[in-house]
Amino acid sequence: MENSLLAVSPLDGRYADKVENLSQYFSEAALMRYRTLVEIEWFIFLFNNLKLKGTKVLDTTELRILRSIYEDFDVVNAVRVKEIEKITNHDVKAIEYFIKENLKDSVVEKYLEFIHFACTSEDINNLSYSCMIRDAVDRDFMPLLSGLVQEMYVMALKYKDVAMMARTHGQPASPSTLGKEIVNVVARLEKEMEVLSSWILLPGKMNGAVGNYNAHVVAYSDVDWEKASETFVNGLGLEFNAYTTQIEPHDGFASLFDSVKRINSIVLDFDRDMWTYISLGYFGQIVKAGEVGSSTMPHKVNPIDFENSEGNLGLSNALLSHMSEKLPVSRLQRDLTDSTVVRNVGSALAYAYLAYKSTLKGLSKCTLNKKAIEADIEDMWVLLAEPIQVVMRKNLVPDAYEKLKTLTRGKGDLNKIKIQKFIKSLDIPSADKKTLMALTPEKYIGLAAKLVDKYKPNVSVSGCGSGSCGSCGGGCS
Repeated sequence: MENSLLAVSPLDGRYADKVENLSQYFSEAALMRYRTLVEIEWFIFLFNNLKLKGTKVLDTTELRILRSIYEDFDVVNAVRVKEIEKITNHDVKAIEYFIKENLKDSVVEKYLEFIHFACTSEDINNLSYSCMIRDAVDRDFMPLLSGLVQEMYVMALKYKDVAMMARTHGQPASPSTLGKEIVNVVARLEKEMEVLSSWILLPGKMNGAVGNYNAHVVAYSDVDWEKASETFVNGLGLEFNAYTTQIEPHDGFASLFDSVKRINSIVLDFDRDMWTYISLGYFGQIVKAGEVGSSTMPHKVNPIDFENSEGNLGLSNALLSHMSEKLPVSRLQRDLTDSTVVRNVGSALAYAYLAYKSTLKGLSKCTLNKKAIEADIEDMWVLLAEPIQVVMRKNLVPDAYEKLKTLTRGKGDLNKIKIQKFIKSLDIPSADKKTLMALTPEKYIGLAAKLVDKYKPNVSVSGCGSGSCGSCGGGCS
């Protein structure tokens, strides 16, 4: 799109096609639609649930007319709201006037003053933001994450027996398998995704200017407004918060954002490991005709997808950190600092969403270079220092650790002959000696492969089940 070349943010410019589906939740027009939904449903609730004196029970036709205002809300309507806002200089009041304008000459025109009845703007805003964040996380964010986890799990199964030299502090360490290292990430992500799922039920409030139902009680003293508010908020699929100031305190938002941050950190950790495995030659990358890796070095095939993901995860976490720290803090009964900050929730989640897609793309381009992995480990006989000294300890051989330290530490020329000569010299039972003699660096992987088999993922191996993200490589219904 030509307009994308003029966008200030890369989310709406360079990466617009990758995150455009999120505009249905986080665009200005989407916020207007959610606000309209809350206003209309509150109006209906006053009439058909509370049956307030001076109202009437709305019939099917009247309900259809009312709900069509938000169900059919489009860009033309959004433009009209902005035109009204130019006059009101108040975005929520503009929604109220927009709804009233659409209901003129309708069967409910007589009752227009019940639009936004007893509401403060934050009654509408907090519910709108909670609904939009919930919908985005539930419908798009979680399916994409599930697709990523599913792809990782398939790799873990595929490479569960591929022995590799582990590295601690960047130095050679006891072997693992490639699959076991990947399933570690799957387990971490699924655990945190469960936490994130628990926060999709976000809190909401509908209790007036300072949270005490002041105006409500004056107008209708016989109504149990706290119960009514709880019923309405729950009806929107949210959790009722009975104790607020003018604003819902956003503690739920902070918890959700912190969970996303932890997920981001796990994916970022994985990105860096994959980048390192590629640099070690463990993985090659599928080359696409026409692509260039360097403007001057023709041979380059760079791990750009993992790098892109890492960078965007950092941006996401920076925004999420600020929001989770700032949003729960408001002077006295309210200040307006939260308003401009919470508008950026779409950007914070979009950077993460973009990153997950980049990680998925990076994985799809990786091809295993088994020869490089085998070459990295096959002559690393020094790695057997650990099992040898542990078996010596088992047999009460004095100074077992110290003897292996003398034999191996800093010895770059240690080979099979020297290791096996040492084993043969040990005064230990023949069965233990036989076990040690049979060991090779490639075979010294413990229960790595079995641990992969033992893990039971929450995601389906055949697909993430969303049918919409297009990321998991098939199998979705």
